[in-house]
Amino acid sequence: MGKWRWTLPLAVAIVASTVVGGGAGGIPTTLDGPFVPVTSPLDGAGFRGRAVDLPDSDPRVRRRARGFEPEQISVSLSATPDSVWISWITGLKPGRKYYYRCGDPSLQAMSDIHVFKTMPALGPRSYPKRIAVAGDLGLTYNTTSTVDHMRSNKPDLVVLVGDVSYADLYLTNGTGSDCYHCSFKTVSPVHESYQPRWDYWGRFMEPLTSTIPIMVVEGNHEIEEQIEGKMFEAYNSRFAFPAQESGSFSTFYYSFNAGGIHFVMLGAYISYNRSGEQYRWLERDLAGVDRKVTPWLVASWHPPWYNTYKSHYMEAECMRVEMEDLLYSYGVDIVFNGHVHAYERSNRVYNYTLDPCGPLYITVGDGGNRENVTTRHADDPGHCPEPLSTHDKHLGGFCATNFTSGPAAGKFCWDRQPEYSAYRESSFGHGILEVMNETHALWTWHRNQDLYNSTGDAIYVVRQPDKCSVQPMVTKPHKTQTLISDS
Repeated sequence: MGKWRWTLPLAVAIVASTVVGGGAGGIPTTLDGPFVPVTSPLDGAGFRGRAVDLPDSDPRVRRRARGFEPEQISVSLSATPDSVWISWITGLKPGRKYYYRCGDPSLQAMSDIHVFKTMPALGPRSYPKRIAVAGDLGLTYNTTSTVDHMRSNKPDLVVLVGDVSYADLYLTNGTGSDCYHCSFKTVSPVHESYQPRWDYWGRFMEPLTSTIPIMVVEGNHEIEEQIEGKMFEAYNSRFAFPAQESGSFSTFYYSFNAGGIHFVMLGAYISYNRSGEQYRWLERDLAGVDRKVTPWLVASWHPPWYNTYKSHYMEAECMRVEMEDLLYSYGVDIVFNGHVHAYERSNRVYNYTLDPCGPLYITVGDGGNRENVTTRHADDPGHCPEPLSTHDKHLGGFCATNFTSGPAAGKFCWDRQPEYSAYRESSFGHGILEVMNETHALWTWHRNQDLYNSTGDAIYVVRQPDKCSVQPMVTKPHKTQTLISDS
């Protein structure tokens, strides 16, 4: 198609101009058509001679920058005529510190000098020193404590598992509430959002985000549904994602490497069905992971699959039904989630059954948001939710059912803390992951009410690649279940 567009129309125009001559200067117009088909003969002599790649020694493709000067500069149009995107590339090396400034020196409008450190090179013995993980951050005084504690732990990377600014808890006039629908349902038929809250969040976070790389995945508070069906506008505009680099072409799911760790970030609020594009991308991405180079495989998305709190209990069950087998077959080591405003660490689990080869699921949805912490458990007497109440329209179908085996067989909730839940507590805080080598990593939970550098929970995560081999599954597409059970 490209060859036709670039060569043949030009040849046709030249030939036709000598025949028809209906336009200015003898050039035909479309009104003169339709034309008799014409094919311009190929001049075979020497035609192929210049159709070879430029060699890497050609001065036009050689790197001219001597240090860290920008190169490959490109200008693209933005959505409005008063703005453009300008992108460039510099030659960075792994595990190095770099200093930079942003702005326009011609207007004397430059930022302060910032410094950041690139990720270590890929390899089974190369890891970031510390990775901070937080979710449902918001912008409260609890948030400030979380971020202060996080910065004191000096992470090399921050993973934010959704629900960022909570700007959608505000009307467009700046009036806010802990519960939007409770306060504004009759006032605002369209769910509004107060975008200056995003600016407030960005300004507050700048001392952290300007020096430490932050990787974000969308949560339900990033939906921010607007007129004409627009959603996730602030999320897509305010963060950068290595989507194209990881082959996804979507900001809602992507992957990246941090030394010997391969991270997979998944979207719970778009299609995750086995017949959908996200699932097919995930299959391709996992199949391309070389565990000899990146031994650790970590996944993250917003709503947890394994959650024993009453809030959001079994809410993401449809996503689990669709994707759990695939993640298990490729030997995912750790899963990070948010959404539930409490801390919970699971045992290794697969399909609600203890499994030494299943992932460790960790919920950290208690970064500090104004909706406060969750305290009630689904297994507390009288607090098992009605199955229909677990449905969220933004999470797809309804798949919550009674347990069919184990101590809770025939019931929707356990009558005690489930065996797959290793530790849980209601607190604000963040976590730190320290990968030490191919098989051992340290996970620590840091509560805001504790002193700096103290831990509320700690565990060594141990991989057993000799016992838990990767066995990729063959996917058979099927429709999401929509079963309803009695509690």
